[in-house]
Amino acid sequence: MEQNNCFHCGDVCDTEQISFDEKLFCCNGCKTVYEIFSENDLTCYYDLQAAPGSAPKEIQGKYDFLSKENIIEKLTEFNDGHIQIATLYIPHIHCSSCIWILENLNKLNSNITASQVNFGKKNVRITYNATNFSLKEVVLLLSAIGYEPYISLDDFKTGKEHVNRSLIYKLGIAGFAFGNVMFLSFPEYFEVGEFWIEQYKHLFRWLMFAFSLPVVFYAGRDYFTSAYKGLRSRLLNIDVPIALGLTVLFVRSTVEIILDIGSGFFDSLTGLVFFLLLGKFFQQKTYSFLSFERDYKSYFPIAITKILEGIETPIQVYDIKKGDRLLIRNQELIPVDGILINGKAKIDYSFVTGESDAVTKLSGDKLFAGGKQTSGVMEMEALKSVEQSYLTQLWSNDVFNKNKEDGFTTLTNTISKRFTIAVLSIAFIATTFWLVVDSTKAMNVFTAVLIIACPCAIALSAPFTLGNLLRIFGKLKFYLKNASVIEQLASINTIIFDKTGTITSNKQSSAIYHGDALNASEELLLKNTLRGSNHPLSRTLYDILDEHDIITLNHFEEHLGKGIESIHQNDSMKIGSASFVGLEQDVSILNTTVHISSNNKYKGKYTFYNSYRKGLSKLFNSLKSNYDLVILSGDNSGELENLKKLLPSKTKLIFNQKPNDKLDYIKYHQSEGAKVLMIGDGLNDAGALAQSEVGIAISENVNVFSPACDAILDASKFNQLYRYISASKQAIKIIKWSFVLSFFYNIIGLYFAVTGQLEPVIAAILMPLSSISIVVFTTVATNIIGRKLE
Repeated sequence: MEQNNCFHCGDVCDTEQISFDEKLFCCNGCKTVYEIFSENDLTCYYDLQAAPGSAPKEIQGKYDFLSKENIIEKLTEFNDGHIQIATLYIPHIHCSSCIWILENLNKLNSNITASQVNFGKKNVRITYNATNFSLKEVVLLLSAIGYEPYISLDDFKTGKEHVNRSLIYKLGIAGFAFGNVMFLSFPEYFEVGEFWIEQYKHLFRWLMFAFSLPVVFYAGRDYFTSAYKGLRSRLLNIDVPIALGLTVLFVRSTVEIILDIGSGFFDSLTGLVFFLLLGKFFQQKTYSFLSFERDYKSYFPIAITKILEGIETPIQVYDIKKGDRLLIRNQELIPVDGILINGKAKIDYSFVTGESDAVTKLSGDKLFAGGKQTSGVMEMEALKSVEQSYLTQLWSNDVFNKNKEDGFTTLTNTISKRFTIAVLSIAFIATTFWLVVDSTKAMNVFTAVLIIACPCAIALSAPFTLGNLLRIFGKLKFYLKNASVIEQLASINTIIFDKTGTITSNKQSSAIYHGDALNASEELLLKNTLRGSNHPLSRTLYDILDEHDIITLNHFEEHLGKGIESIHQNDSMKIGSASFVGLEQDVSILNTTVHISSNNKYKGKYTFYNSYRKGLSKLFNSLKSNYDLVILSGDNSGELENLKKLLPSKTKLIFNQKPNDKLDYIKYHQSEGAKVLMIGDGLNDAGALAQSEVGIAISENVNVFSPACDAILDASKFNQLYRYISASKQAIKIIKWSFVLSFFYNIIGLYFAVTGQLEPVIAAILMPLSSISIVVFTTVATNIIGRKLE
């Protein structure tokens, strides 16, 4: 860093110089930001990238409108009076330092509990304690450190985000200049020798120079800025060779017209920037389309129970309308904002706020989407329909998931970096050679090499392949959390299945009661206790039992992996395993059983006769040659002999596993090198789903929202699992073939470039074409995979 540059923002300190802590700052604002970071031990912000910040602006009184409750209501997506969540658009986000500081806002103010950056959309989602800290103070804090948000109430009313049109403006200027420069170059192209041409030749050349100035210093500015920041951070990004090529073309052309030794390469220069920006524009448009498709198709098939005239009917959450009466069971997610009608509500908003303390709500209180009911069953009235993007955001929130490394993105970035080093080496060697052999071709060769070998196509192959397959999977009722799950799915070597609700179908199971007859009050309590649970056996038994009146329980509690208990007036009931209800030993272990005790007296048990999913045996036979297969069940071994007949001989069958046992089993095998795919029902298997490389929750009519899972598979598509895994493997092959195609394209292009047979402007045209060809190849190839899956 030069002595006259600001330590914080990097601008030249020409009008004002402020020295503090042996560092130079261009204004008091930059100095203040540095002091804030220094006081909070956040100065490593400057280690990630030199001078990454921007000078804060004077904003006194600008955000007073954020004190009004009606405006806060519009700008916050969650607001229960204590915790508020707001997503703010911040145009200045541009590098890793920005992400780092914005995701560490809690260190600047303890009232901020969480902040997540979406780098692509340039926004940050901030969760804060509204009791001690307001939205206005959040915005002022961001502005004080140089990250002033863009807030437009019109944008929030219409749901539209502020659109950055700078690329369109730059493309227009570059296109206008390129057209005029080409027009002015025609006489010299065709070596026209008329008098008027000779007389105005110098004017034409200086006009071309004038047209090139806005192209280089405005339209192409981003390439120079990115290259400069990359070099300053000792990183070789792809903009380094592009900026170098533009500089060489401009300087060489300017020298030629000044010394009157030629007309320069202003046509190639302006054409290069125009085609680079054109490629970026189409790439941006394609990404926008891809993002829309992904957001729309990656929703999860959570269903909810609607109450209409006393009849309970499962419906998709996207069919919920304002005014609908909804039944929310224990551990079930609230899909929409609503009003509590009856029942006891104890809501866990940790999916939304990160705070795990449950909040008690009374009849008439407002409930927010994303909360989870933790105290039995309740009824609510919907205040609005579901916002799909909000639910997707909750599901994709990595705060509630362990990070599962996106290895292919890292591989792509690594290839691009090494590729840039190789390209620079080839460019300098080829230029040196032509300086000796024919100096007139040296600069053309240098710039052509830098342009033609741009690894943009390599960088595009993975996101477009995985993104398109993500969309295809969504159409086929296989809903993935994000594109990186596809890569993880392709690398697995062990598949573990839960039994009840996973390989068995709840809809077709039957149960027979053995024991003392239940009286009317016990039958009523049994039915209403089961009504509040989402466990597969509870749902099956609830559907089998006769209809009874609906009552409000005084107490309801579900013990994970054990059973449920309830109290109504003076009666109590326990439903679950033999040990849970107080039975010392279950004398019958031939089938899955659910035991019942009433007022601490054992009554009897329901014995279940499982019906396995269609195509189960065929699926396991398809998987057996490539994967280690395991059935890991919390039930007893009563189905052991049946499963041995149905499944391949090498399938491991392990029973009587508690939730923690399943998690520990996966951990152990991962330590031995296993890459695990866990398939469960999303309730008792939540820990195992989170621990595995890929966790898939099976969904039938009613699905418990599980933030631990990476994907949700519609139960009707269970027998297609092998084909989905195979498609993921084929997607990785497509990416590798894209690398190969890009490599051959660059080899051919480099041959013509280093031999002096390729003009820079032609290289600039070919470069975006190579990127487009890769996009077309990956899209067509993945669409072919999709057609095979249908």
